[in-house]
Amino acid sequence: MGSTIYDEFLRVVSSVAVDGAIGSVQDVNGLCMTVCGLDGLLSIGDRIAVATRSGKFIQSEVVGFEGGRARVMAFGPLDGIGPGCEARIRLSSRGTGIPVNEHWLGRVVDPLGNPIDEKGPLSRSTHLQPLRVAPPNAASRSRLGPRLDLGVRALDAFTTCRKGQRLGLFAGSGVGKSTLLSMLAKGAGCDVAVIALVGERGREVREFIEDDLGPEGMARSVVVIATSDAPPLMRREAAVSAMSIAEYFRDQGKSVLLLMDSVTRYCMALREIGLSAGEPPATRGYPPSVFAELPRLLERAGPGAADQGMITALFTVLVEGDDHNEPVADAVRGILDGHIVLDRRIGEQGRYPAIDVLRSLSRAVPGCNSTNENALTRRARAVMATYERMADMIRLGAYKNGTERDVDEAIRLMPALERFLAQERDERSTCAQAFSQLSDIMKMAL
Repeated sequence: MGSTIYDEFLRVVSSVAVDGAIGSVQDVNGLCMTVCGLDGLLSIGDRIAVATRSGKFIQSEVVGFEGGRARVMAFGPLDGIGPGCEARIRLSSRGTGIPVNEHWLGRVVDPLGNPIDEKGPLSRSTHLQPLRVAPPNAASRSRLGPRLDLGVRALDAFTTCRKGQRLGLFAGSGVGKSTLLSMLAKGAGCDVAVIALVGERGREVREFIEDDLGPEGMARSVVVIATSDAPPLMRREAAVSAMSIAEYFRDQGKSVLLLMDSVTRYCMALREIGLSAGEPPATRGYPPSVFAELPRLLERAGPGAADQGMITALFTVLVEGDDHNEPVADAVRGILDGHIVLDRRIGEQGRYPAIDVLRSLSRAVPGCNSTNENALTRRARAVMATYERMADMIRLGAYKNGTERDVDEAIRLMPALERFLAQERDERSTCAQAFSQLSDIMKMAL
């Protein structure tokens, strides 16, 4: 009789689905916690809720293992967490996602999908858009679409962009990246703009949203923000969440413009996570995982499958010390479909946006512009290159007019070209207008 009751008890217990498990924090070292008691249940990327001494739970993530014990980092501050604090995991919620839908347009959210714009709760979808997915299959994704009006003359004419293209915006600090991004968000010919501010200064967030982006740009945008004081997991997640939101709208067949400022701060967050998890520093202190994660993120942008839309992406790269050959800049330049260089010297001369046309290029230009347009931009580049080569002699008065025909032409055309490259923040343009104005300028040489 007793054996029968015991067998029935075992049958009932084994049929119960266990949804959660509880472990504890063993120690805290730097930015990482070591969690024990969940052996065999955890894997990289799993989310854990860790309790503070006051009973508040902080969302955390498994970033590594050491000696069979999980290394965990928190999405918030570690204040109040110490040895013995409870760590919970829900086994049924391992697949992380973000509940985005079309009602998110016009809203500002944090990397976890929580509203931070004081406009009330978000309308949340029952569908979770996955945060970590593989890029579209290289053999089945669509080719680049037609050219896209970016709304900035210098870019439309000299680094013409196609739908689904990915461009890097390389600049040092304070050269006008945020202003140029706002011009693109308002003027580009797309259905939806997704803007990720990764490690941005907290003071500048409202200025960017209210002054640079404005109501018109905000109406078709979703802004994801993690300021510079946020934990590294939040800064990393800002880039990942923005990419997932862009993929959601791409899957709806929309043309999406993804603006991310900046990839450098995303890589810095990855560096903090990797070093805290025990990875060895390699290139300039960046662990190897940074340069493995970077292409996984950037390759997710671009054309989707045949029945989907496209993500046209511009990623800003904050070059440290204006060194355009530092590791992150070099890696990004090799992955993307072109690069735009902002030069501090041009900005100091008062011309904005401070785009260095001669050092910028779009790898998709030959396939989207006409033969006449390509010839026009080549000739304009040649004029600017000639002027730059002789600039010192011209300023010193050492060049005598009539010595070289090409130099005389450059001196005559350069003022008009400088006016063409300059553009006010609220001024808009199209590719057709840009090439028409450039053509009128070049006719002055005849």
